[in-house]
Amino acid sequence: MSPIPLQTTYSIATMGADGIGPEVVNAGVQVLKKLEHLDGSFKLEFEDYDWSSETYKKTGKYIPDGGLEKLKKHDAILFGAVGAPDVPDHISLWGLRLAICQPFQQYANVRPTKIFRGTSSPLRNASHGDLDWVIIRENSEGEYAGQGGRSHQGKPWEVATEVSIFSRHAVERIMRFAFESAQQRPRKLLTVVTKSNAQRNGMVLWDEVAQEISKEFPYVKWDKMLVDAMTCRMVLDPKSLDTIVATNLHADILSDLAAALAGSIGIAPTSNLDPTRENPSMFEPIHGSAFDITGKGVANPVATFWTASEMLMWLGEKDAAKRMMDAVETVTENGIRTKDLGGNAGTQEVTDAVCHVLEMIYEKVRTK
Repeated sequence: MSPIPLQTTYSIATMGADGIGPEVVNAGVQVLKKLEHLDGSFKLEFEDYDWSSETYKKTGKYIPDGGLEKLKKHDAILFGAVGAPDVPDHISLWGLRLAICQPFQQYANVRPTKIFRGTSSPLRNASHGDLDWVIIRENSEGEYAGQGGRSHQGKPWEVATEVSIFSRHAVERIMRFAFESAQQRPRKLLTVVTKSNAQRNGMVLWDEVAQEISKEFPYVKWDKMLVDAMTCRMVLDPKSLDTIVATNLHADILSDLAAALAGSIGIAPTSNLDPTRENPSMFEPIHGSAFDITGKGVANPVATFWTASEMLMWLGEKDAAKRMMDAVETVTENGIRTKDLGGNAGTQEVTDAVCHVLEMIYEKVRTK
């Protein structure tokens, strides 16, 4: 009699935070629990963290004392969204999301984009398979380094500075990560995005480092684009792109454009990775808190499902991650879609449909 294989147990921190964040994270946990039950080869233990703008308004802090030390014990973090109408955006972003990303050295922000089966792109000549990109964003410094200040506030001569920082260490590690990522994809194609014609210091360093690192990857074909020209190329020639690497600000903007070109920002995931694995990585949908639809049961959970699949891939559960994405695309192909994708289904209907398709997928696996 063969021994029963041991289950691997993963500790997952969940943090819905603000707006539709709790709704989509709850949907993601429902699907993950269904997947865990059907697969049987791994176990997920969830611990919820009630850190949000409400927490900030009550206590003056998003993260309680000792919170990061507690969070660090987990294998991964499934995050919803942060941002509230009555809290300035720079307070909420730096108080929670960046307060996790930066201390945990999650320097690689990875944002895949594709057109799902059963959905359409606003690009008239793009269909499923034509737009399949991974955008890699430097996530620790650059334009979001947090350096700068304001003086003479309220005076006509008030001055504000926002200093972009590009260190060779950080640029080298994200560039090497990007080349490695491109090398693992079938096309082995990388586009490096800068603005080195106008930004002649940090962006020129970025270009020089790309040239140096490229020598380590002879099988990766690469080119470089100025960020403004890149927006045109994404719209006019999407098939020419595959893996893209850019600075913190540039990739932040380009990845939102990419999500819209793929059909909706409601399907786009984000992985905030510490490639050293010394700290837990954090996984979140791109879409934000969306207070205009909060509590209405209409938020698209697909971005969170894709985010959860990326989390499983990072943890090493590749088969389960692929089956999860197959279930999600089967649901969109069957026409069960939220309003942003041209349908009329609610959050729970899409979630239940994905769970049902997962049952059918695993039934086929068992009968093979």
